[in-house]
Amino acid sequence: MPIRTMRASGTPRTTGSAGAPDGAPGRTGTTAKARARRAGLRGEGTWGWLFVSPMVLVLGLFMVLPILMALWVSLLHWDGQSNPFSGQADFVGLDNYRTLLTQDGLDRTLFATSLRNNAYYVLLTVPLQTVLALTLALIVNQRLLRGRGALRTTFFFPSVTSSIAVSTVFLFLFQGSGAVNSMLSWIGLKGPNWFADPRGVLSLILSGLGIVDPERPAGVLADHSLMGLSWFEWLAGPSVAMCTIILLAVWTTSGSFMLIFLAALQNIPRELEESAAMEGVNRRQMLRYVTLPALRPVLFLVLTLGLISTWQVFDQVYVMGQGAPGNTTLTPAFLSYSAGFDNADFGQGSAIAFILLALILILTAFQRWALRERGAHTGSTR
Repeated sequence: MPIRTMRASGTPRTTGSAGAPDGAPGRTGTTAKARARRAGLRGEGTWGWLFVSPMVLVLGLFMVLPILMALWVSLLHWDGQSNPFSGQADFVGLDNYRTLLTQDGLDRTLFATSLRNNAYYVLLTVPLQTVLALTLALIVNQRLLRGRGALRTTFFFPSVTSSIAVSTVFLFLFQGSGAVNSMLSWIGLKGPNWFADPRGVLSLILSGLGIVDPERPAGVLADHSLMGLSWFEWLAGPSVAMCTIILLAVWTTSGSFMLIFLAALQNIPRELEESAAMEGVNRRQMLRYVTLPALRPVLFLVLTLGLISTWQVFDQVYVMGQGAPGNTTLTPAFLSYSAGFDNADFGQGSAIAFILLALILILTAFQRWALRERGAHTGSTR
């Protein structure tokens, strides 16, 4: 039976029966509630998986399974005419990867050329489209600006236009006798033949300054090479034709990223901006110390999306040159397509695709590390 005892203050309290630990009934009730809660969570998890199982099956069937099949094909020498899982295709292991990365030959040279072209495409397109998108978002986010809706529609319109149609229009605009060169002639400039000029922009600048002769580079630029390309070829910069594709990409993608930045700007608390204005900060300081820190997660999203899309550029290259002139617009995505469907070497095409996937994952991880929050400490210090 319960035993009544007295606390130090004289207030009676009830303990359990002799030999039972003090407070055992309360702990038993708490444990029962915790078990019931965990059972409820398990039930919710089961129902959740049940509801998402159709989409999981669809993604597994049309995404995961093809990726695994392509990974197997990258280990074969397969021409696409037989069943790659029947044993009729030659299993070559990692030879496709060695041919692209370590063995001297035309395949490695073409792959290195595509990496160089795409690297310049990424280095120029991603910063330009991000800065332009943020600038446009800041402009149309002004509360006193008239016609904000019309401006937003105008800036976003190129993003919803077919890339094939826009590429075809750019082909006409940048012809030797096209509208762009005609406008340049009005101010006394002779425009190049944009899509037939394989010269690198940086090499043209260095040649104009008298530093390097593009026809006969000397010194370490010509004596050293990487993956079959000399250092001069790596550092010559994007060709004039590639610069045209870069302009097209920046113009067509900035509108989409503008909307992302605009949504983030409208989510910044107005009180934060008002308090900063009361402190006497100007617009530049407001952008640097208030707006940009608040946009850090969105900036990472935009840069990541831009990085992934620019390394996968295909349609503009396919329409506007297919690698011409002189393979200066060749990209890994188009080279993968060409190896499979033009040269009937699907194993090498799949290997290029997986090398490109690994490169994108590595660069995305590095970008995440570079844009991480610095100075943050986990836990508490005493």
